[in-house]
Amino acid sequence: MLLRRPLQTLTLPLLRRHLSAAAEAVVSPADYHGADLLSPPYDYLPGHPRPDPKHDEVILAVPRASSGRHVAAKERKAGRVPAIVFEQENGQEGGNKRLVSVQSKQIRKLVDHLGRSFFLSRLFRLEVWSEHAGQGELVESVRVLPRKVGVSSVGLLVHLHAGNDEPLNVTFMRAPSSALLKIDVPLMFIGDDASPGLRKGAYFNTIKRTVKYLCPADIVPPYIEVDLSELDVGQKLLMRDLKVHPALKLLQSPDQPICSIIGSRAPEQKKGK
Repeated sequence: MLLRRPLQTLTLPLLRRHLSAAAEAVVSPADYHGADLLSPPYDYLPGHPRPDPKHDEVILAVPRASSGRHVAAKERKAGRVPAIVFEQENGQEGGNKRLVSVQSKQIRKLVDHLGRSFFLSRLFRLEVWSEHAGQGELVESVRVLPRKVGVSSVGLLVHLHAGNDEPLNVTFMRAPSSALLKIDVPLMFIGDDASPGLRKGAYFNTIKRTVKYLCPADIVPPYIEVDLSELDVGQKLLMRDLKVHPALKLLQSPDQPICSIIGSRAPEQKKGK
């Protein structure tokens, strides 16, 4: 994807108001007070993005006795979304399945507020109550991750109705501190105003918008910052160049490019002009 207009308009500016940006200088693991960063308990490093607690929200749910097309249609008609809560195994869905329903307007608000990729890389508190609207007996209170699976290229388990973007169903995975979670972490491009290549009028080529990591549940990054400030024409950044907590394990080839700066339009664009 080739872009020439100022990158600030293209790198999720609205999300900067909803997600906390790093305020401190980035430090290397060796500088972090000699701590063992590869062993629990884990904590976010100074200078690395972390979820903004002021945007935390408890997702309210009620038990659902059965599944099926007719049950799901009845739930949606009542303003609820069929959902499933799984235990995590090997970073993915496992057993201990619980059928629940959540409020459609709450899920839609969160997806609209954060953006779909950012919603799927953020942990939430899920409370399952015996009655609607958080009433009755508390059945379960657990930290969860909204899931995405690779069934197909658009295999989001937050399915949205094609006509009105209403959520059709949601799948959550329990995320205790001991969990290791496979997550497609969104990328946030910064430093474009200082990029030598972009200042020369070159084009920014986005190759990846998310990168898959195995993350300890306590330090799931809301996004990863990609610094373009030293990128010149003809240069690119690879997955190995991303600065993340050392406890995060990259699940893709480190040699895969994530973006590049190119100096001219593709031949197809020149012909069409």
